[in-house]
Amino acid sequence: VQLVESGGGLVQAGGSVRLSCAASGRTFSSYALGWFRQAPGLEREFVAAVSWSGGRAYYADSVKGRFTISRDNAKNTMYLQMDSLKPEDTAVYYCAAANQENVPRTARMFGYWGQGTQVTVSS
Repeated sequence: VQLVESGGGLVQAGGSVRLSCAASGRTFSSYALGWFRQAPGLEREFVAAVSWSGGRAYYADSVKGRFTISRDNAKNTMYLQMDSLKPEDTAVYYCAAANQENVPRTARMFGYWGQGTQVTVSS
């Protein structure tokens, strides 16, 4: 599975951005997918993850109620809708895929990664 993120950029605090993750590979629909982010000087952290069907979604406490993860298996694409953005959301955002039925929430459980897209939230 190859993953390519898009949709990052500069946005003001309180604004919204939607990230996309386009995947190649015929088995995309069987993979759990996730979003992680990494700010300068910090470790990569979990943001959100979704099951292969889209029926189960999990969020980090810091983004719960503001971010929404979704996927469209027909389009081989995953999304992260980010609303009410804060300066502390500034980071490089990565999408990741895991070939397992359970939905992992730790980076080491994901075997496939995109190259990342920068999101900068100005105050």
